Amino acid sequence: MGNFKTLQEACYVANMQLPKLGLVVYTFGNVSVVDRELEVFGIKPSGVPYDALLPKDIVIVDFENNVVSGKMRPSSDTKTHAYLYKVWDQIGGICHTHSTYAVSWAQALRDIPNFGTTHADHLTQDIPCASPMSDELIAGDYEHNTGRQIVDCFVERGLSYKEVEMVLLGNHGPFTWGADATKAVYNSKVLEELAHMAYLTLQINPEAKRLKPSLVKKHFERKHGEGAYYGQ
Repeated sequence: MGNFKTLQEACYVANMQLPKLGLVVYTFGNVSVVDRELEVFGIKPSGVPYDALLPKDIVIVDFENNVVSGKMRPSSDTKTHAYLYKVWDQIGGICHTHSTYAVSWAQALRDIPNFGTTHADHLTQDIPCASPMSDELIAGDYEHNTGRQIVDCFVERGLSYKEVEMVLLGNHGPFTWGADATKAVYNSKVLEELAHMAYLTLQINPEAKRLKPSLVKKHFERKHGEGAYYGQ
């Protein structure tokens, strides 16, 4: 149980960042944290308000969606998290929100274009918007198939989940991930800001052009390349 307590605490801390960062209202969102050695992950319980959440409430689930520890029902999105952890074995945390601007792009069924250096500091690609789920998949194991929807989008577009750590689900909203839960939450906030900036850019100039490749390369590589020199 000691290991679970550590996992619960890490998951609790990550989840509590969502309201602080303005990424959720009420109970709209969840963060999970994985323990690869134990093949389990901690996730927020379903429908519990953030101001009532306690570390002991975090539910521990295995990769087959079985509750290993916890008295509450896990998030309704648990099967999506489990699928991603199984298929993408180098992620340590996953975040899902219904943040305003990211959801707006998802509802518009549009990728978020790379318009500027703020975007390029974090990824070289447009932020992908996966196609809406088919009726067949909706009628099936919906939350499991949401994970499939994400992975299929990356396969179809030839994207690497290690390089692009965020996605929009058509008509739904954003999922982000990272090496740990802190990075997953960070990516969720970055995605929301990029979505907001792109929206404003198109309001100011509907004909705005994407950032030219040389600037994309420069800004991404100065933070993430072999010769990166951003930061201490």
